[in-house]
This record gives sequence, structure tokens and C-alpha cells, in this order.
Amino acid sequence: MEKVTAFIDSLDSFVWGWWMIILLLGTHIFMTIRTGFIQRKTLSKGIKLSVTKDPDAEGEVSSFGALTTALAATIGTGNIIGVGTAIALGGPGAVLWCWLTGVFGIATKYAESLIAVKYRVKTKDGRMQGGAMYALERGLNMKWLGVIFALFGGIASFGIGCATQVNAIATVANENFHCPAWVVGVVVGILVAIVIFGGIKSIANVCERLVPFMAVFYVLGCIIILCFNYNFILPAIQAIVVLAFSKTAVVGGLVGGGIRAAIQYGVARGLFSNESGMGSAPIAAAAAQSRNPVRQALIASTGTFWDTVVVCLMTGLVLVSTIMKQGIDISAIDNGGKLTSMAFGQIPTIGPILLTIGIITFAFSTVLGWAYYGERCVEYIGGRKVLVAYRCVYIAVAVIAPISALNTVWTVADILNALMSIPNLVAVLLLSSVIVKDTKRFINDLDGWDDTPIPVIDDDNFASHPDVTLMD
Repeated sequence: MEKVTAFIDSLDSFVWGWWMIILLLGTHIFMTIRTGFIQRKTLSKGIKLSVTKDPDAEGEVSSFGALTTALAATIGTGNIIGVGTAIALGGPGAVLWCWLTGVFGIATKYAESLIAVKYRVKTKDGRMQGGAMYALERGLNMKWLGVIFALFGGIASFGIGCATQVNAIATVANENFHCPAWVVGVVVGILVAIVIFGGIKSIANVCERLVPFMAVFYVLGCIIILCFNYNFILPAIQAIVVLAFSKTAVVGGLVGGGIRAAIQYGVARGLFSNESGMGSAPIAAAAAQSRNPVRQALIASTGTFWDTVVVCLMTGLVLVSTIMKQGIDISAIDNGGKLTSMAFGQIPTIGPILLTIGIITFAFSTVLGWAYYGERCVEYIGGRKVLVAYRCVYIAVAVIAPISALNTVWTVADILNALMSIPNLVAVLLLSSVIVKDTKRFINDLDGWDDTPIPVIDDDNFASHPDVTLMD
């Protein structure tokens, strides 16, 4: 077993090594250039469109519902603990690289969401299906690669989407409220069952209410801490910028981990946090009511803005300013959770409660979002008949996760997330000309209708349907 664990750990280090960072970050920069810096439109148009209803367009849920479902899966414990881990391992400079990854990642999130909507299909009962697997099959006639993506995504949902998140909930509930782990598992399992058996509409309804609450709740806590640390905000910003590019500089008593470590851990945490390029969020985008692919792609790209550019940056400022204020020795911190606990501990009485509620809501929302991703992946491979079995297994994983050892499960899920990215990036890069063409077609007329018909499939198992596998 030790040899198996060592092999899995080494495989994880390989798939999330420099080649993957270069591939993902390179795609972010390439798509930024190809789309004419689409980030400008994300901020000027995307945020406004995300709260503008488009009820007459085809789709299962509102654009805002699709966005919050994607944000539910994306904004997780990585935004709280992951940033702290990046700082602990890469120094304060890692925050800037994490932020820059989010800025450029907006372009990739836009691109992968555009093709997810463009190549989506409708089942005979009116449900919208889309994502990297459909873009690969319909756009590139590479169904085999779509199946591989769906396989990785379906399996990953049990680990990174469910088991590790529920385990995090159980840990903080036990530490702060002395709640037994098995009780947490049962309660979460029941809540998840109530929501996911209602399908995407039920998941989206819950996420529309939960995501804004948890985000505002957490950001409010960060603002309170920054008020306590106001004398150290500007020095923290200076330290983050200087140590992001320096090998040996010392700023405000802080020593960076070196530019190499800052880039490696900052970019890796940024990529993992916002999931741009992974292909998960576009699965939710494909279900949205939207009259053209550019409209929903802009809305979906705001998810990366909120997740990394806002939430992760807030967390980074809170942690670095706290380190400077309290004179914390980063080298003595072995995980990001300790840094975050120290920061929130500055708020008398309610600080730990704010952090606990933040972790619980972030983790629970991730469970719901990934349940939908997993459903769409397994349905692509096995048809609608496998959904009940998938949901039952997903709920069972949620129940037993708090009493299970999850180190290896987390690592395997981490590997599968990286492997999901490869076929998704193939779709994005090979369809980049289509993305540019549609962007030029719709970017100045976002209210226009896309006259490309959405295929209606007779078989719920799209992968086996012979009539819509050819390139458009």
C-alpha cells in the first residue's frame, strides 16, 4: 500500500508539474490574444448580463442560475485554505501570480463556455446537454476523446467534488461544534439527496440563494480583518508585488520563497481555484437560457473574475497583512489552514464562527455543483438510465466521507482534474478559430439570436447517436 501511495503521489507531482502549468497558463494567454482581450467585455458586459434575464431563449435555467451553479462548484475550500497554502510554500509573492492567473484565465473560461453552448444538444424531453465532450464530438468529430473527458470528470466528482468537501465540513464541525463525524455525513447526505434528485433546476435554485450569501458573508469577514490590519495593507501589497519577482528581497520583514516558488505555487493554486481550462464550469453554462453562445460565455467568464480576482485576492491580502502585523514566521507554517485560522482569530468571538460557516457553505456548494457535473459526464457515457445509480453512489460517498481516510482519494481526484484539462484544452485550441468567428459575430450584438439549430436527440445517450457526430 505504501508503494501504491508513493506512486500516486509521484504521478500527481508529474501531472501538475511545470508542463501542465505552462499548458494551462499558455492557453490563457493565447486565448486572451485571440479574443482581443475579452476580459474588457467580461467586466463591462458580462457582469451586467449575468443578472439580466433572457426568459425567451432556449435553456433549462436562467443565466444567473447557471453561473451560480458553476460558482458553487468553483468557490470552495481552495479559496480559503488553498491561498494560504500557496503563501506558506511560495511566499507572499504567490498571491500576485495567483491573481494574474485568474485575470488571464477569464479568456479560457470564456472560450470553453462558448463552445459548450454552441455545440450543446437537447434531449427529447427538453433537457440541455453540453460541455467539452459535446464540443469534441460535434465540433471536432473526436467522440473518443469526449468519452475520455467524461470518464475522468465522472470519477473525479466523487473525490474532489464530494468526499474531500464533506470531510472538510465534518472536520470544522467537529473542531468548533463537537459534532460527531458520522452525524455530519448523514445530515449532508440527506441534504444532498433532497437537492440533486430535483435535477439542474433544483440545484440552480439552491445555488442562486446560497452562493451570493456565502460570498458576501466571507468577503465581509475579510473586510473586517483588513480594517483591523489597515496599517499593514499597503506594506502587504508592496510585499506581494516585490516578492513575486525577486529571488532574495526582504520586504517588511518578509522573505519570499523565490520567484520560482512564487510562480509555481501561485499559478498552481490559481489554476486549481478557478478551474479555467478544466472544462467543468462550461457543463453548467450549457444548460443556461441564452440566445447566443457569446452572451453566456461572457456571463460564465465572470465566474473566474469573482473566484480568483476578487475572493482569492481578498484572502491573500488578509493573510499577508496578518503575517506582517503578527510577525508570523511563514517557514514554521506547514499548511494554509493555520494561517487562515490565525487571521480570522483576530475578530473577537465571531471570527472562528465566520471562518467555520464560510468553509461549510463553500464546501457544501461545491458538493452540489460537482454533482451536476458528474451527472452530465456519466449520462454522456451511459445514458439517462445510469443517473439514479450515480446519485445513490454520490450520496453514499457523502455519508461515509467523514469517517474515511481521504489523503489518497484527494490525490487521485487531483490527478483526474489535470487529466480532464487535456481533452478540454484540445477542444479550446483546435476550435479557437470558431471561437474568434462567433465572438466577432455576436460581440457587438449580444441581443441577437443564434440561428444555428440545436439538435434534438432521440436517444438520451448522445455518445451513441449516429446523426449528430459529424462536424458542422
